[in-house]
Amino acid sequence: MKKSLAMLLAAGLVAQPVIAAAPPYTTEAPIAYMKDLSSGAVLYDKGGETRIPPASMAKMMTAHVAFRLIQKGDLKLDTKFTVRPETWQQWHGPKAGSTMFLSAGEQVSVENLLHGIVTLSGNDACVVLAEGIAGTEQAFVALMNEEGKRLGLKNSHFGTSNGWPDEGVTYVTAEDLATLAQATIEETPDLYKRFYATKSFTWGQTMGGSAIEQANRNPILGKIAGADGLKTGHTEEAGYGFTGSAEQDGRRLVMVVAGLNSFNGRIKESVRFMDWGFKAWKAQPLFKKGQTVETAEVQLGSATSVPLVAPQNLAVTLPRTASADVKVKVVYTGPIKAPIAKGQQIAQLIVQTHDTAPQVMPLVAGEDVAEAGVFGRLWNGLKSLFG
Repeated sequence: MKKSLAMLLAAGLVAQPVIAAAPPYTTEAPIAYMKDLSSGAVLYDKGGETRIPPASMAKMMTAHVAFRLIQKGDLKLDTKFTVRPETWQQWHGPKAGSTMFLSAGEQVSVENLLHGIVTLSGNDACVVLAEGIAGTEQAFVALMNEEGKRLGLKNSHFGTSNGWPDEGVTYVTAEDLATLAQATIEETPDLYKRFYATKSFTWGQTMGGSAIEQANRNPILGKIAGADGLKTGHTEEAGYGFTGSAEQDGRRLVMVVAGLNSFNGRIKESVRFMDWGFKAWKAQPLFKKGQTVETAEVQLGSATSVPLVAPQNLAVTLPRTASADVKVKVVYTGPIKAPIAKGQQIAQLIVQTHDTAPQVMPLVAGEDVAEAGVFGRLWNGLKSLFG
């Protein structure tokens, strides 16, 4: 049951990214990508590694960087930043695209700026937040690119905080956008829930003094059960795009479409694509969170083995008509050397059926294993020698 992961990779038995045998689906979107976060399976990939301008989907990274700073205690939701007159001058009026309708000299909390970014797609809100956090927008953009490296975004680069066209300096891929969405959902879940599912937000006043309420442009909110994010984008260069997520019955999907040619076309395709993801595929539970899947041999440790447990509920994603005959393998390069920390990823679960390519899931150590002292090594050696 245990084989070297390197051997499996060399034999071509493990593919990355994992792509399951898909039920048929056609789309007019030039770019379309879908991943099931519950299993790690890529359900659809049309141009997923093609570099594209993200338009306002770049704001997902601006929000993500802010979320992580808040989570670490380096930024507070009630901190207020002042709208610089120069920033207001650049980012107000029809020429500035989507706006939160901020005013010059206005003090705005981080919380309200995040609503302005996530719900209203305010270009002005992005720049005010960026300048408030890092001093200048370009200094904040450096933080965005550092975070992109940490997340392993292979084909993405940010030149602005709001995705405004910049002659190709800013680019992403659908695969990277899905990775960014997954990181926000999994690493900052409370902030994700707090901001991304907001249906509308009110800020600013009309010339007549009436409050300005704007609806969230998310095309699947209220149309797909469990929809709770993420972000639309549109420029002439990029077309209409959307990165979205929804959760149903423990299955969370992330989807990306880009390059569509109309506002209504984005709505129609986003709803149809996400609906297909849930209806054409099913999840077959495998192991519950914390359940021991296998044990692994330990070398030079205070114990000779360590339990390999599921870090979360694990399931395999299958086409609705697929065979239920599931084969699983636990793979690791072993024996694993101590010390080992509880929760450390040290193995992988490889799942395959007749109808799907392999799906790869992490397994973690179920307990700490310290490095053995001299006598411990002798004792473990004797036990191994005499069985």
